[in-house]
Amino acid sequence: MNLLLIILIPLLTAVAVLLSRNKQQVKWISFAGAIAQLTLSLVLFFAFRNERAAGNTAQMLFEQNHPLFPAWNINFHLGVDGISVAMILLTSFVLIAGVLVSWNIEKMTKEFYFLLILLALGAFGFFISLDLFVLFFFLEISVIPKYLLIGIWGSGKKEYSANKLALMLMGGSALILVGILGLYFSSGRSFDLLQLSKLNISTSTQHVIFPLLFVGFGVFTALFPFHTWVPDGHSSAPTAGSMFLAGISMKLGGYGCLRVATYLLPEGAKEYASIIIVLSAIAILYGAFATMMQKDLKYINAYSSVSHVGFSLLGIAMLTQTAMTGAVMQMVSHGVMTALFFAVIGMIYDRTHTRMVGDMGGLMKVMPFITTVLFIVGLCSLGLPGLSGFVAEMTVFVGSWENADAFHRIATIAAAASIVVTAVYILRAIGQTAMGPIKAEYLQLKDATWNERLAAIILVAGIVAIGVAPFWLNDLLKPAIEVIMSKIAGK
Repeated sequence: MNLLLIILIPLLTAVAVLLSRNKQQVKWISFAGAIAQLTLSLVLFFAFRNERAAGNTAQMLFEQNHPLFPAWNINFHLGVDGISVAMILLTSFVLIAGVLVSWNIEKMTKEFYFLLILLALGAFGFFISLDLFVLFFFLEISVIPKYLLIGIWGSGKKEYSANKLALMLMGGSALILVGILGLYFSSGRSFDLLQLSKLNISTSTQHVIFPLLFVGFGVFTALFPFHTWVPDGHSSAPTAGSMFLAGISMKLGGYGCLRVATYLLPEGAKEYASIIIVLSAIAILYGAFATMMQKDLKYINAYSSVSHVGFSLLGIAMLTQTAMTGAVMQMVSHGVMTALFFAVIGMIYDRTHTRMVGDMGGLMKVMPFITTVLFIVGLCSLGLPGLSGFVAEMTVFVGSWENADAFHRIATIAAAASIVVTAVYILRAIGQTAMGPIKAEYLQLKDATWNERLAAIILVAGIVAIGVAPFWLNDLLKPAIEVIMSKIAGK
């Protein structure tokens, strides 16, 4: 399996989009590229499983290492483990859904799809990079499209939201860069993740570098109190932009917190774990209660995302294998779930021209497909058994409870209590939107089009695949999580 194809396909698709002559060509080229990417991701998934089944126990599979700047030990080093494969699958699902729900974009269509695919390219490159310099490069590729997508195609206070997002993410990037350079100079000048993992970096050095990396990546994944870009960014972004921001971009941060900060600096992780647990528990509860106060559907999902990604950071900070497995499951589950939620909100807004819950009602009568999907994703968000949200959050809770002391268990109980609050705001929002009397001006509204139905079905399939049969994902993640746990245990 040649991992260069993972970044080559979106690159070629982006070039083809720029060379296309009309809007229809742009849409179909983007759709074809997204299908090719999803197909390749599934091929990678099965090839990875076959390698593991055949007894290949290497930490990273399908490695490639090409020198870029030998004088600085910068290499184009690629490879994947189970966590990487799961993130690549997630990105592929969100990409094809994002292309489909943007089918009616008329303003600067070529530029819109180009930026969307460029954003996906940055994510794919980030998840397969084993050189920290290259990883950082792909992380930065994903920042610029976010700014432009919000600033040009957004709504509401789009200029303010785009600037706030860009400034906060660039601040996080600055911390990450300083942390990476700290690793580079303290390790004998190496950016290679696998080489760095074999070094015994001094405890004092880890205590300095770890907070730089964790907070830097944490800004991307809405670590409290650096989460404030999330509600404004999500609410102002176009539908596909919101899907990528919540579904993919926030996962870049979670992946970096786990793969770079926690894995390479385990003593630093142990030192600051209690602080991260407190901040994560605050984010979970604060996000849930703040969501209850929102009347705008996009703000509801945005603040809900702050709460839900808190479970991923909580699972990482608990430093148990089960909790970390749950953290990655939550990344995947939340990525699919929140992308679908934003997609449905976009479908409703396109028809009603409002996102205010109080202005709706009775939409089930005229839009049965869209509101049914809204029910499914809402129930997933509140953790209904049989859907991905339940599996991911329960795995985090079980892993967190393995820590027998009072501090960890109180944090676990506090996080679990947020489920009750989630149920309140989700059921209230869905009920007011879909049930009750319908306004006269909504009687002629149309249900989902073919592209919207296909996007929703793809994402619902991901939610159900994890919720009904989660063991394929657990088996995929287990060897990679074991490697991280071994490093934390000092083996």
